[in-house]
This record gives sequence, C-alpha cells and structure tokens, in this order.
Amino acid sequence: MRHHDPEEHPYIVIEKHSSGVGNLLLGVAIGAGVALLFAPRSGEETRTEIRRRARRAGDAARNVAEGVTDTVADTFESARSRVEQQIETARSAIELKKQQMSRAMEAGRAAADEARGDLERRIAETKAAYNAGAEVARDARSHPSRPARAGSMPDA
Repeated sequence: MRHHDPEEHPYIVIEKHSSGVGNLLLGVAIGAGVALLFAPRSGEETRTEIRRRARRAGDAARNVAEGVTDTVADTFESARSRVEQQIETARSAIELKKQQMSRAMEAGRAAADEARGDLERRIAETKAAYNAGAEVARDARSHPSRPARAGSMPDA
C-alpha cells in the first residue's frame, strides 16, 4: 500500500455555504459577461450584447422578485383571513357560552326562589300545626275534663 504525499497530489476543497436566487442571478450575470468578453466580436457588438443580456437578467430578476412578492402577499392574506375566521369563530362560541350561562343562572335563581317559597310555606304550616298542637296540649292539662277540640286527637 502506498502513502499519498500531499505535495505530490494537491487537492482542492469546495465549500458550499448557502444558495439563493440572488446568488444564482449573480452567477448567471457574471458568467454571461465573461462569455461575452471572450466572444469573437467587435467591441461595439460585445457592448450591445452585454447591455441586451443585462436587460434580460434585470427583467428576469424583476419577474422573480414580483413572483416572490405576489406569493408572500397571497400567503399573508390567506393567513390573515384564516386568523380572522378563527377569531370570529371564537367570539361566536364565547357569546353562545355567555348566553347559555345567563339562561342557566336565571333558571337556577328561579328554582331557588321556588324552593325558598315552598320551604317557607312548609315552615309556616309546621309552625301552625305545632302551635295548634301546643295549644291543645295546654288546654288538656289545664282542663282535664274538657273534651278535645275538633280535629285534634284525644289523649290515650
């Protein structure tokens, strides 16, 4: 096996950093310019050709820029539209929930008022029955020979 001597076989390292439309267009323009400079034409013809190709390269760059601008604008408008739609959907959902909560609170208040009225009525009936029973019991103790009032039970 032979060892390679670096001085014997030189090598070249090519590094790739990043690529983009701008770099591509710059490379095309430089390449076109160099090609025109080495073309077998007169100076005037070469300058005319350089101007023509420079105009074409400028037009191509503008077209690319316009296309990118249009794409970005369309994407932005689409995203904005989706966000606005989601916000409106959220607002509608919140409003619906607020209405449902309001109805539920009103129903709860009505049920509580009804239960309070029913409880107050029952308490009043219970007090009246208790007071009537207490009065019958007092009468029976104070007048043992007196018959019990109507609607009350006699002592056993």
